[in-house]
Amino acid sequence: MDKYEHSVLLDRTKCTGCTSCLKHCPTEAIRIKDGHAVINDSRCIDCGECIRICPHQAKKAVSGQLDNMKRFKYKIALPAPTLYGQFDNLDDIDYVLDGLTKIGFDDVYEVSKAAELVSAYTRKYLKTEGIKKPLISSACPVVVRLIELRFPLLNENILHMLPPMEVAARLARERALKQHPELKSEDIGVCFISPCPAKVSYVKNGFADYKSQVDEVVSIKDIYFLLINEMSHGSDIQTLCESGIIGIGWASSGGEATAIFNENYLAADGIENVIHVLEQVENGNIPQLEFIELNACPGGCVGGVMAMQNPFIAKARLQSLKHTLPVSQNFIGDSDKDYIPESYLFNELPVYKPINRLSDNMIESMRMLSDIQKLRELLPGIDCGACGAPTCRAYAEDVIRKRTAPDGCLILKAGESEGEEK
Repeated sequence: MDKYEHSVLLDRTKCTGCTSCLKHCPTEAIRIKDGHAVINDSRCIDCGECIRICPHQAKKAVSGQLDNMKRFKYKIALPAPTLYGQFDNLDDIDYVLDGLTKIGFDDVYEVSKAAELVSAYTRKYLKTEGIKKPLISSACPVVVRLIELRFPLLNENILHMLPPMEVAARLARERALKQHPELKSEDIGVCFISPCPAKVSYVKNGFADYKSQVDEVVSIKDIYFLLINEMSHGSDIQTLCESGIIGIGWASSGGEATAIFNENYLAADGIENVIHVLEQVENGNIPQLEFIELNACPGGCVGGVMAMQNPFIAKARLQSLKHTLPVSQNFIGDSDKDYIPESYLFNELPVYKPINRLSDNMIESMRMLSDIQKLRELLPGIDCGACGAPTCRAYAEDVIRKRTAPDGCLILKAGESEGEEK
């Protein structure tokens, strides 16, 4: 497949090789070489965990710039529901939506509105015969990429529903073309305001056979101060909000799962917890569930590294804001449609080489695995990271794959030297 374009990058000038990121990367994509971190692109899932824990700010999320939208005649903003939790004392979402029009957007389409539609169709999807359960949400691109790379046996469990961002992009473009027949599709630019670097990668790379309808992804951090200057309380504002509690709830862990109106669900957030859940699902060591919602970021999307506020504060603000909203403004009843429109679904999942595969040849893989185990038994097993790998097992694999020198273990080397002296 083509090279995957990432949105989590390393600023080598700030990196000290401290190993903090090395020990927290969920896919062991990071090594320390020549005193600096190195990211293996084929393993990185753009979860942003290294950004979150790096004490030197050497990892960064790269997103689009708002100025890039100037190339379009008609500009549409897609605010993630997380955006609303960034502002103190916000009592009306319309202040945010109206503020987006004041900073240069011609229209605003809430991702929370699309989330309510996706929730409604997910309820129908769960009633489909023959689907493999538990159904795992496809809304978090980090989780989908993690499953493809590390848990390929769970592919059949993934919900084939496009994320709300994509549904919002399509519906926003359709609305603009209907309201402004003088426009062509290429005249319209759609900009997603994101808390998450993985959404940037999703848009850059597409999703298997599906090309994103989002043209630009900008971070909440980049848009926050522009909005603050325009959100003047007490002034006349447009009434633009078209979503309710269900849609806004998607910003926090459990919001998507509770919207399916089914008690047999599980919701987990934080990349380590997500991995533990997937391991148990893969091993069959989990209760009978209908649906699993997984969010790589702590607290859900409110914990994204491109957001401004502490995720717990943002979640509390959203809880307060929801008291002023209806349950939903986009409910689809059972009698409305007996089928899920094709435009809400994707056909194929991305195909990646599983990171645990040592070779395409089974005999070669078995030989390499045996050599890794033998070398692993010689190593101290303390996973200190001094060799530049996160664990002794990872170092042994690097040696057998000939990605690092066989004399990289300092403790083993010190023991050999001490033995020679005696």
